[in-house]
Amino acid sequence: MSLFEMYLKLGFKHIIDIHGFDHIVFVLVLCAGYNLNQFKKVLILITAFTIGHSITLALSTLKILSVSSDLIEFLIPATICITAIANILPFKAKSNRVVYVLTLFFGLIHGLGFSNYLKQLLGRESNILTPLLAFNVGLELGQILILAIYFSLLFITVQLFKIRNDFWRIFVSGMAFGISVILMIDKGPALF
Repeated sequence: MSLFEMYLKLGFKHIIDIHGFDHIVFVLVLCAGYNLNQFKKVLILITAFTIGHSITLALSTLKILSVSSDLIEFLIPATICITAIANILPFKAKSNRVVYVLTLFFGLIHGLGFSNYLKQLLGRESNILTPLLAFNVGLELGQILILAIYFSLLFITVQLFKIRNDFWRIFVSGMAFGISVILMIDKGPALF
């Protein structure tokens, strides 16, 4: 197995690992704000998110950027909470530019969450460019898998069972909001 394949698999496994469910919840709540005919837009958002966390993964791994892990562990569920609230509140005119920039910013935060894990792995490597690229491609593929599963379930329930898209938006956003609040309460005391 090549170095690229090894880190590609690590990135993919890392994103779909149920123990790192906060990232999965973020991808799901991001999807929940959109309906079936907006799959392409969500795919672009997921890519913006990947670009964001690729930047901070690189900066952190190269020891250019360092942020308290306690702060990051609090901010990750905060990004989930904000996204869930944005899905539930009746914002009629979501500016595409604002949504893309915010998603990219949230990706920066989530990337810092991955950085300690990746720094440990890359400590043995002399060239980090290939592993870093492969890891991020693996993450993106994992996110696309989550996106595909979500939109498949959305298609089945909306098209076949005639359940309104609003049900999924509110259900997934409400669930994500609850999970994020619990995580913020859990992680908050470490900040003080």
